[in-house]
Amino acid sequence: MAAMPRRADLAEFLRVRRQALDPGALGLPPGRRRTPGVRREELAQLAGVSVSWYTWLEQGRPINVSTDVLDALARALRLDPVEREHLLALAGHPLRAAARPGAPAVDDDLRTLLARLEPSPAYVLGPRWDLLAWNDAYRRLFPAVDGLAPEDRNLVWVVFGRDDARDLIGDWEAEARRILSQFRAETTPYRDDPDVVALVERLRAASPTFAAWWGRHDVAGFEGRERRFHHPDAGLLRFRYQQLVPAGEPDLRLVVLLPVAGDDAAERLAAAPIARNDE
Repeated sequence: MAAMPRRADLAEFLRVRRQALDPGALGLPPGRRRTPGVRREELAQLAGVSVSWYTWLEQGRPINVSTDVLDALARALRLDPVEREHLLALAGHPLRAAARPGAPAVDDDLRTLLARLEPSPAYVLGPRWDLLAWNDAYRRLFPAVDGLAPEDRNLVWVVFGRDDARDLIGDWEAEARRILSQFRAETTPYRDDPDVVALVERLRAASPTFAAWWGRHDVAGFEGRERRFHHPDAGLLRFRYQQLVPAGEPDLRLVVLLPVAGDDAAERLAAAPIARNDE
C-alpha cells in the first residue's frame, strides 16, 4: 500500500514539534504570533533548508529526504535520540528493519523460559505489540487475557480498550501515556502495515483518550521502572518492569515483571487463583 499513514505522521510530527519550540529560547524575536512555536520559515532557516521544501515536507508531500537534512531538522527541532530515530523512520530511513511478514512464532524454548520465570509475571510481545504468549503468573495478574478475542490480544488495546485493565494498572494515566509513546516509537518502521493502521483506527474510534493522545505524537524508548497494580485478590502489587530480546528473534520482546527487593508481591500473586475468563 502507499505510504500515506507514515507520510501523514511525518507531517504532523514536524508540525507538533515545531509548534512546541520556544522562540525566545532559540534567540528569535517574540513578536506577534498567531500560532504557538516558531514559524515554518524560521525553522527552515535554523535547519538550513528552503522554506518551500520544508513546507512541502510538513504538508506530507512524497519528497525524498537525505539523512543529513533530517539530522539538521532534528537539531533545529531539539529532538532527543528517540525522537530523532522516529523522524528518520517516518521519512523512510529507519534504523531498524521492518518486521518480517506473518506472525512471529513463539518457539518451545521461549515458552519454557516463560514457565521458568514463575512466580514473576511474563509475556511475549510481537512487533505490533500483540500478546503472543504468557505464563500462569501473568494469568493471575490479568485473568481476562485467556478470554481475549484474537483481534484484542494487543497490549495497547488492552490498556485503552478494557475497563478491567484500567482498574488493575496503578497510576493508569501515566502508564498509559508511557505505553502509547513507546508503542508509537517501536512501530514507526512499519506504520504503513495494514494491521498497524487498522489497530490505530480501531483504537481512535473506541477510546477518545487514545485519539487525543495519539495526536500529540509523543515517542519514548523503553525504561526499566517500577509498576504498580491493584489486584482484587492479592492487593497492591509492585514489580520492576524489564524486557529482553530473545536470541534470533529481533521482532519479539520478552517482558518480565521482576520482584521488588523486600516486597512479597510475587508470593501474594502466586497464591491468587487463576480465574478463567471466557469473554
